[in-house]
Amino acid sequence: MHLPSTAVLRSFEAAARFESFTAAAEMLGISQAVVGRQVREFEDLVGTALFRKEGRGVVLTPAGETLARDLHRHLDDLRRSLIHAQTAGATGQSLRVAILPTFGSHWIAPRLKSFKKLRPEARFLFESRTAPFDLTASGVDVAIHFGAPDWVGGRLTRLCPENLVAVAAPDLLDASGFTTAEDCAGLPLLHLSSRASLWQRHFSALGLETRLALAGDHFDQFSTMIAAARHGSGAAIVPSYLIENDLSSGALLTIGTTPQGTGSYYAVRPLGVQNALAAAFCDWLRTETQVSRQRHGGNQTGVV
Repeated sequence: MHLPSTAVLRSFEAAARFESFTAAAEMLGISQAVVGRQVREFEDLVGTALFRKEGRGVVLTPAGETLARDLHRHLDDLRRSLIHAQTAGATGQSLRVAILPTFGSHWIAPRLKSFKKLRPEARFLFESRTAPFDLTASGVDVAIHFGAPDWVGGRLTRLCPENLVAVAAPDLLDASGFTTAEDCAGLPLLHLSSRASLWQRHFSALGLETRLALAGDHFDQFSTMIAAARHGSGAAIVPSYLIENDLSSGALLTIGTTPQGTGSYYAVRPLGVQNALAAAFCDWLRTETQVSRQRHGGNQTGVV
């Protein structure tokens, strides 16, 4: 099969994104007729209809939806690869790192300067990913993973177990008359949507009725939930590494111990790929987490 031209791919991608030839033409700065002609050329090449008429507009066919989704993913990968190459510059010393959003913003970003002192030639392309993926196919050099050491095709360096703490803002505790850990049952509770059972486990450990732990506001990221807790919206259960500064400054106070988390954090590299800078970055991550845990108490790390 002959590959389509870049112009044809751009017209199809834009038309698929908007499900409109007119909007695609406006975005690309060409006529609607040209978009339509290039889309038909693509359909002839593929051998099936990619759009169907609906009213005065068009919608993607099932084949069109599949092709648009795959094309978008590959174009996105190409954009990342180009940025990766540009980031490396003349030195060629760049790392593409997939991070968990909150781990990246609360833990890696504040410490990145210290790695740059060790490897000043290093350049980074950070992107957010929350689930395992094919490291080799994606071109990612290092990924941060939370959970079990079960990443297929990855060499995992264990950074730290998860140490969970229940916290709240001082003003909220003062207003509620909080004095003992059991008083958390009277506080508004904040939940992470993907781990909604954390407060139930906490209440169970305290001998409290677990149904009381179900109410409250839900968030899709720790960072947003921490901000809400910091401003007195409720009590939250979060990994301690995310709130080291809040605890040190007194912006958040612990309100009792909570059961240990069930997973750990890992730095993951593609198996069989030799990358000295990626190895140095993983070693640095492991050292930094050891220092942090020694400061706050905890276990050591290792390669699995």
